[in-house]
Amino acid sequence: MSAPGRAPAHDLDHAGAPVLEALERYRERGEAAFTPPGHKQARGADPRVRAVLGDAAFAGDVLAMGGLDERREHGRVLERAEDLMADAVHARHTFFSTCGSSLSVKAAMLAVAGPDEELLIGRDAHKSVISGLILSGVRPVWVEPQWDARRHLAHPPSPAAFDDAFLAHPDARGALVTSPTPYGAGADLRAVAEVCHRRGLPLVVDEAWGAHLPFHPDLPVWAMDAGADVCVTSIHKMGSGLEQGSVFHLGGELIAPEVLGSRAGLLGTTSPSVLLYAGLDGWRRQMVQHGRELLGAALDLAARVRADIEAIEGLHVNDRADFCGPGLAHDFDPLPVVIDLAALPLSGYQAADWLRARHGVDIHVCDHRRITAQLTHADDRETTETLLTALQDLSAQAARFEPPAPVAVPDPAELRLAQTCSPRDAYFGPVEDVPFAAAAGRVAAETITPYPPGIPTVLPGERLTEPVLRYLRTGVDAGMHLPDPHDPDLDTVRVTA
Repeated sequence: MSAPGRAPAHDLDHAGAPVLEALERYRERGEAAFTPPGHKQARGADPRVRAVLGDAAFAGDVLAMGGLDERREHGRVLERAEDLMADAVHARHTFFSTCGSSLSVKAAMLAVAGPDEELLIGRDAHKSVISGLILSGVRPVWVEPQWDARRHLAHPPSPAAFDDAFLAHPDARGALVTSPTPYGAGADLRAVAEVCHRRGLPLVVDEAWGAHLPFHPDLPVWAMDAGADVCVTSIHKMGSGLEQGSVFHLGGELIAPEVLGSRAGLLGTTSPSVLLYAGLDGWRRQMVQHGRELLGAALDLAARVRADIEAIEGLHVNDRADFCGPGLAHDFDPLPVVIDLAALPLSGYQAADWLRARHGVDIHVCDHRRITAQLTHADDRETTETLLTALQDLSAQAARFEPPAPVAVPDPAELRLAQTCSPRDAYFGPVEDVPFAAAAGRVAAETITPYPPGIPTVLPGERLTEPVLRYLRTGVDAGMHLPDPHDPDLDTVRVTA
């Protein structure tokens, strides 16, 4: 990450890609590197690895300082690439991260609040936010999502919910909201920002699923344009970046860029991947030059695919009418295609496993009644025909599936657990593992997260209840994946001692 707080001292020519151009120059010079990485441009890599990855991956894996740029970074390669990204999305500053948005959101949280200070957070936050609370000692004030009890889905909290939370916690240092969700539901970001700014406090938006939003007018409003102070975006999710490629943007004057940069420096690697930087840089150029055309085609394709899936017996595609309205989401991104299977005699877990095994189709999110097929500008008629063929076969074969194991989904009110102490105190304090049958009434010392999408059901410091435990255990029996707890099968649960 380059030095924060600078002003661009160069032309912002979006036809250029500083990282990619510097990497090309590095190769043309044929430099003899007596530095990391130790494979030395693939020469030392195992031939079996080179056969799978190809030499291009190793050729792009060079040292950032003293390789891509000289040791004091006088070429300002990364700085110029970050300034171009900021200009492309109307941000005041942009920082590249090669540790994914899981790091970026932690840096944003630490720039707003410190140990034992309060931060308003939507309870539908990703587990990376919870990790940030554990590491930092920031005390969460949970803001309830808007629950669709009929569809068993959470949508982002309302502006009124954040306003009420600030009234109850006047010492809170700011707010964090997740928008859009992995299901494509969007918050009323302008109104939430106004709630924060009326008090002179910053808003952080975890917009990991919204990298594409600034580049087409028919998509939900982008966080920087809505007035957010920090926005975290995963370029690898809905963009063309490589896995772990993330950016976080700064707007307004409530957070100093040097503070945000310093917090990121506490968490980030000192050995960043130039490959990931190059992916971020190239994606920005692609979107500035061709984003509206590419995303327009993707939206047209999504509309056709949605209609075609809706015509398949037993399948329903959740649309704006399902997700938006009073007490629900404010906005909607149609590219995550959320398919409700409630009319078929199978679960989303069964469907996802069958689609992969039978058709080689990998589904993103699955739960007890849904699967989600994520479309991007990279999809076309060929890829979506593969999806449609697989879904048609799924519908035709549904009657042959074993009856799905029932999942005891609680009412929304029963999903909320009382926070008895901070996540940090519960996680680092004395713990013990108790049998599942004895866990109700105890305080959790671990995060329990159905994944994907990675929104925790249980946090450290929350008091466990029978309905939530029953939901998780029946979920595991039905095929739910729980990667976080000490015992993923939940025969035992880790609690405070």
